[in-house]
Amino acid sequence: MSKSSALYSQYHQHHPHDHGRPFNRRPVSAQAAAALAPAENDGYTIVHAGKQVRFAPVVFWIVVGTVVLLGLWSAATATYFAFRDDVLTRLIARQAEMQYAYEDRIAELRAKVDRTTSRQLLDQEQFDQKLDQIMKRQTALESRATALGAMPDVTGSIPRATPQRGPDASQSQGTPKPSPISDTVIFVAPPDREARLESRTPVMASPQPNQFAKVQGFDNVLVRLTTSLDNVERRQIAALSAVEDGMESRVRRMRGVVSDLGLNLADLEAAVPRSAMGGPFVPVRLPANAGPFEKQLNRINITRAELDRLNRTLALVPYRKPVIGEVEFTSGFGVRSDPFLGRPAMHTGLDFRAATGDPVRVTAYGKVVSSGWSGGYGRMVEVDHGNGLSTRYGHLSEIHVKVGEIVKIGQVIGAVGSTGRSTGPHLHYETRIDGDAVDPQKFLRAGVRLSAG
Repeated sequence: MSKSSALYSQYHQHHPHDHGRPFNRRPVSAQAAAALAPAENDGYTIVHAGKQVRFAPVVFWIVVGTVVLLGLWSAATATYFAFRDDVLTRLIARQAEMQYAYEDRIAELRAKVDRTTSRQLLDQEQFDQKLDQIMKRQTALESRATALGAMPDVTGSIPRATPQRGPDASQSQGTPKPSPISDTVIFVAPPDREARLESRTPVMASPQPNQFAKVQGFDNVLVRLTTSLDNVERRQIAALSAVEDGMESRVRRMRGVVSDLGLNLADLEAAVPRSAMGGPFVPVRLPANAGPFEKQLNRINITRAELDRLNRTLALVPYRKPVIGEVEFTSGFGVRSDPFLGRPAMHTGLDFRAATGDPVRVTAYGKVVSSGWSGGYGRMVEVDHGNGLSTRYGHLSEIHVKVGEIVKIGQVIGAVGSTGRSTGPHLHYETRIDGDAVDPQKFLRAGVRLSAG
């Protein structure tokens, strides 16, 4: 039976009243006919929005089979997971392990960052401490140099305590401290993870080459500064030791000279005229934290005070030359043949060769007790130096002082001449102790000994 006959039968069953009437066929469109008419060999055709999509039978069944298999697989998987809790547990554990591993990695990186930051802060702190110590030491050396510079014995020989600095020194001083790095992380590891991480974390490697070079550069700057300060300190100590040794040696010589001359040091000190001075008595005390330099400087100050006292005392001792220039004696102290009578006689002084008019200078601090004509001395000046010491200057052509006048060391008191019992221009010079004439050469040799140091 054809399709048109089948359609007519269906229509007649649904419309019985139309039986016997002629069937009016309506024209069917080509598209509808194509949709109603299956293709025997062309597969399946789907019409949508006026468009036809044709599938081959094999492709159609493959798609349908795939969809069905996916559905069955999803259902089977859901059923399997629903009835197998251990699988889900293992899956969750695996995810947790992965999370912990991620947390461990973050914690490890965090520890490395913290250690690096701590190392940088520690290095910077150590550098600042060393630099601060160097600056304090430099300040101390500068103050020492000032103290030593105030001493006339070492003025101009004390090195400055400012070391030469390399080009990196200013940069190193201005190097800012690194800021701490934040330790905030995405996940917070459990407490036991940190302990395990510490046990697993390897020892930090050495700094990177550039960081190492920078640290070495700072260290080199500190080493250079320290070495320079060490040199300055050694030179200061050497200069201070030389001053101390020189002062102590001079004090010993002064005491030895006084002893060799047979003088009493206490009596000489008592005869020293007192200048106008005063003030409250403040004993010398060293601080409890005084170092070797301060102690040595205190010893030097005490020695210098004693040296000044001895200098004032020895200013009363006539150990200097009364004339300037080379010393040439025409007659010494002691027994000689008298130049006028030719008989042995005691010569109580030294005759210095000099020209008429040459200045005659007083050999020690004192007071003029005689000034004028005095028998065989001719024109003579006598100066009392205290403690029984006195000097006489005879045969002068001129006298420039008068009785009672205070004279100082080196002051010109007259001129060389040939007055009195004299055979020619010269200076008759005497040294007396308690009125008795003594050999002036003993005092002159003491002067040579004192001037040697």
